[in-house]
Amino acid sequence: HGVRQFRTGWSDGPEFITQCPIRPGGSYTYRFTITGQEGTLWWHAHSSWLRATVYGVLIIYPRMGTTYPFTKPHRETPILLGEWWNTNPIDVVNQATRTGAAPNVSDAFLINGQPGDLYPCSKRDTFRMSIYNDETQLVRIVNAALNTELFFTIANHKMTVVTVDASYTKPFRTKYVILGPGQTTDVIIRGARGRSGSYYMAARAYASAQGVPFDNTTTTAILHYATKKPQRSLPVMPTLPPYNDTRTATAFSRGLRSLGDREHPVFVPKTVSENLFYTVGLGLLNCPRNRRCGGPNNTQFAASMNNFSFVLPTSSSILQAHYFGQNGVFTRDFPDKPPVQFEYTAQNVSRSLWSPVKSTKVKVLKYNTAVQVILQGTNIFAAENHPIHLHGYDFYIVGEGFGNYNPRRDPQGFNLVDPPLRNTVAVPVNGWAAIRFVADNP
Repeated sequence: HGVRQFRTGWSDGPEFITQCPIRPGGSYTYRFTITGQEGTLWWHAHSSWLRATVYGVLIIYPRMGTTYPFTKPHRETPILLGEWWNTNPIDVVNQATRTGAAPNVSDAFLINGQPGDLYPCSKRDTFRMSIYNDETQLVRIVNAALNTELFFTIANHKMTVVTVDASYTKPFRTKYVILGPGQTTDVIIRGARGRSGSYYMAARAYASAQGVPFDNTTTTAILHYATKKPQRSLPVMPTLPPYNDTRTATAFSRGLRSLGDREHPVFVPKTVSENLFYTVGLGLLNCPRNRRCGGPNNTQFAASMNNFSFVLPTSSSILQAHYFGQNGVFTRDFPDKPPVQFEYTAQNVSRSLWSPVKSTKVKVLKYNTAVQVILQGTNIFAAENHPIHLHGYDFYIVGEGFGNYNPRRDPQGFNLVDPPLRNTVAVPVNGWAAIRFVADNP
């Protein structure tokens, strides 16, 4: 997840997009070259919901003879945040697909595979991380959860962000980190001089959609000072932001800046030749005849971009069909803007706009095109923060805001100097995000 995969798209993972899924009992060897990336990425299964439990960290270190653009920490620890269901997650998503209802929320969140002390099943196995006085540690945080943005914090400790999605940032001090599904954040923490005892690391949901069920539990791990001083019996518990704290989430995302030094320059396109406008949100489909569906008023939920809901091919991957010139697998007519313009974030969006069209459409770009995509959240049925991931590319997040994007006013506030470089962007609830990249990876 996040590896650029220059010229090796067939090793990128998404089923029926860049490769066909690995059949039960089969095997596939991934071969690729990592170019120009340093930091924390990760890997996961990419078929259905298998990645609920099949994932791990992928760390890319500086080349031999080079080092980090910050003082090398004494130690490092990966922290993988995940979700847990008490039933087979494949059954959960299959039931949602069959009925058209929203999938059941998870039963727990995880830190390095364990829910932590606040759940009844795992206190003995809660993950523990040691730190010494005056020591610095690089903590590599991955949000491997399927569906949930997560707040992360450490009791009585500030964190300094130095990398996001394997791209270096200007140092950014923060009490809270917010990660969308798929995002990674590297932070440096320092063991305080003379301190002892234990402190909880904790994560819980950022739930921006009103009236939508979510997992409201909190996962914990323990940061333990390795000293000879007497220890407290219980770890200190941090205060986490409220579940719907959009202000804290926004402050974090807007505080990120690319490092932009000599070794890590910023190459944000100043002008673009492809200007795309994509609405993202949730729609409702009519229930097939003679069936009962689990969405509102006997409908089916459907994700939507520009009022189209994507349907996976079943006979070939899109990359394979393109390469061999196969017809009937996809069409090349995904629109550059929504077919109907409307008040995207209004409280009462017309019912005529609620039903997307199911299709397998792609957008074709010319090689080396400078591209801008405006990702506009919608308030069809329910507005929420939407994580959007782009395979094969990192992109600059040059702007974000709330309400409807204004093409005359909002570009005046774009950051074209040092915007953060990421592979996943969280489109704000009832808002928009602007990303730019060069299409240099066919």
